[in-house]
Amino acid sequence: MILFGPPGTGKTTIARAYAHDLGVHCSFLNAVTCDKKEIEAAIETSKLYKTSIVIVDEVHRLDKGKQDYLLPYVEAGDFYLIGCTTANPYVSISKAIRSRTRLLEVRPLCEDEVVFGLKRAAGSERGLQGKIELEEDAYRFIARLSGGDLRFALNTLEQCLLQYGDGSKVSKSMVEDIERVPNYMIDKDEGEHYDSVSGLQKSIRGSDVDASLYYLARLLSSGDLDSVKRRLLVTAYEDVGLANPAAVMRCQLAIEAAEKVGLPEAVIPLGFTVCELALSPKSKSSCLAVEKAMELAKKAPFLVPDYIKYTPVNLKEEEKYPYDWPDLWEQIEYMPESYRNLSFYVPNDSSISSIERALNENYRRLKKIKRTSDIASLKAKQINH
Repeated sequence: MILFGPPGTGKTTIARAYAHDLGVHCSFLNAVTCDKKEIEAAIETSKLYKTSIVIVDEVHRLDKGKQDYLLPYVEAGDFYLIGCTTANPYVSISKAIRSRTRLLEVRPLCEDEVVFGLKRAAGSERGLQGKIELEEDAYRFIARLSGGDLRFALNTLEQCLLQYGDGSKVSKSMVEDIERVPNYMIDKDEGEHYDSVSGLQKSIRGSDVDASLYYLARLLSSGDLDSVKRRLLVTAYEDVGLANPAAVMRCQLAIEAAEKVGLPEAVIPLGFTVCELALSPKSKSSCLAVEKAMELAKKAPFLVPDYIKYTPVNLKEEEKYPYDWPDLWEQIEYMPESYRNLSFYVPNDSSISSIERALNENYRRLKKIKRTSDIASLKAKQINH
């Protein structure tokens, strides 16, 4: 099995408890520090027992070669593998390993669960042995700061003991003097980072300005300006698009301003554009159209009509593209002959944007024009007219 989830949620503890309760031999490896020899030794040792478990902590740190090395032994059932990871296993774990394991998500602890863990640690003989007492709101404050990471919460509790271990009861304000920065758990290499980026785009797409600002703040609080710039630009073109082209351009300007001023001031122009994008009407019509065109381009031959090629060959002068005849441009067929009936763009008739409605009206006007590849006849008709 692969246990995956944010730090401090008990993945390794669950794996160790599982092995302990089964009463079987267990080898423990940390993928960050172990080499191939240590893996080989753990595998050989496991063969000496009828049932054995190999726990690999931070399993996503194993390179593909080491993951492939484990594969035949897992396949043969020489031992049970339990991997623990903070990364998304669908990205970080090889497909061969994934197909032979169960992927079990370990979610962040809720506030009540963190408070329960803190109180137990404070009073336990194996913990702080009652040497410190906290007010209820102090426990709650630590739990909220932890973001579901019990390890972070326990470290903060231990800091309280070191700072206030004179028998005084610890209040929320006393905890704030030690730690007031939330443990957002955003790391550019971890799943929480990608979840926050995804949350930003989906909130803007769903026109929830408050949620959009929340995810923006989470990402910027971790100093991740680059991811925010890329995602906002993609979101502007993909989700707002033709419904508000001006907002798309202002997004680009806001990103340029953020680059010039840097953090922390960058939050001001970025906050501006997030509010505008979230509150703007949305349209994916241009994005969906280009996706359809890309799909065709990848599987179809590359054909360009002779009369619109950069350097046409074997064409008479009257058959060439009429650069100086703008009145004819809308009457010319530009698609290859075999694709002339294809349409990639689909008008968004439900759009509330007056700009997009105007573009759609022009689209329908253009679709009524009977286009032709006979440039010579078009020119002749224009001359006679």
